[in-house]
Amino acid sequence: MAKKIRKRDLPKLKYEYRNKKILLIETISSFALIMLGLVFIMYSEINVVGYINDNDKTNYQIKEIASIVKIEEVYPKEEELEPVTKEEEIVKEDYYWDYIKLPLISVNFKELKEKNNDTVAFLKVNGTNINYPVVKTTDNSYYLTHSYDKSYNAAGWVFMDYRNQLDELSDNTIIYAHGMHNKTMFGSLKDVLTDEWYNNPDNYVVNISTEKLNTLWQVFSVYEIETETYYLTSNFGTVESHEEFIDTIKNRSKYTFNTTVSPTDKILTLSTCKNDNVKIVLHAKLIKKQVRN
Repeated sequence: MAKKIRKRDLPKLKYEYRNKKILLIETISSFALIMLGLVFIMYSEINVVGYINDNDKTNYQIKEIASIVKIEEVYPKEEELEPVTKEEEIVKEDYYWDYIKLPLISVNFKELKEKNNDTVAFLKVNGTNINYPVVKTTDNSYYLTHSYDKSYNAAGWVFMDYRNQLDELSDNTIIYAHGMHNKTMFGSLKDVLTDEWYNNPDNYVVNISTEKLNTLWQVFSVYEIETETYYLTSNFGTVESHEEFIDTIKNRSKYTFNTTVSPTDKILTLSTCKNDNVKIVLHAKLIKKQVRN
C-alpha cells in the first residue's frame, strides 16, 4: 500500500525533488561537456594529423622539384634586353643602378611541365624561402587546396591570378600562396617585414622565369593589411587611377624604399595570409626583361 503523503511533508519533498532535478541537470551538463571536449580533442587530433600529412606531402613535392628543376644564371647581352623603364626618371639614390647589373635566372620548363601542365613560371624572392614553380588555372580557388601534383592538399601551391599572364604583362601581376607555419609556400614572406630583411638591400629583388621571358623585379613596398581587393587590381583604365594606385601602395609600406615607380612600370604583387583577417603583401616593379629564344 502506497505511503500517504502528509501535507506538512510537501515542502520537504519539493525541496528534495528540486535538488534531485538540479543534480540530474548538472550530471547531464557535465556529461555533455565531457563529450564535447572529447569530440573537440578528436577533431583537433584529426586536424593536426591532416596538417602534418599535408606538410609532409608538400615537403616531398619541394624536394622532388629541386631534384629536377634546372636553373641557371644568365647575363644577357645589351641587344637581348628589352627596355622596360625610363632611366632618366630614376633618382641617383635608387638601387636600380645596382640591380640592373644582376643576372637573370633562366629555368628549363620541360620536366616541370611534364609534372604539371599548369606551370607558367618559376619564382625566386631574395631573402626568403620562396623558390618555386608557379601554376595558373581558370580560377583562384583550385590551388588553394591542391598541391603541385594536383593532389588534394590544404597547403595548396603557389599560383598566379587567373586574370594575369606573364608573357603579356598586365599592369599588376598577382601571385598568391598560403602562409604556411613551416615557412613553405609563402610562409617566409613575413620575413620581408623584419628589420633584418630590410637592412640588407640584396634582398630587394625578385626573379621570375617563364618559357618566353626572364625578368627581374625591384621591391618598392612591403606591408600587412586587413583583407581587401584594392591592391589586387590587375589593370587600370586611366593614368590617373594607375598613379593613385602606385601612391597608395607605396605609402602603405612599412619601410621606405628609394624606388622610382611610374604608371609606365609593370608591377608584381605577392600576397599571402597572416591570419584569417590580415594579408602580407609585397610589391615590386619590372626593371629587366629578356625574351627567350
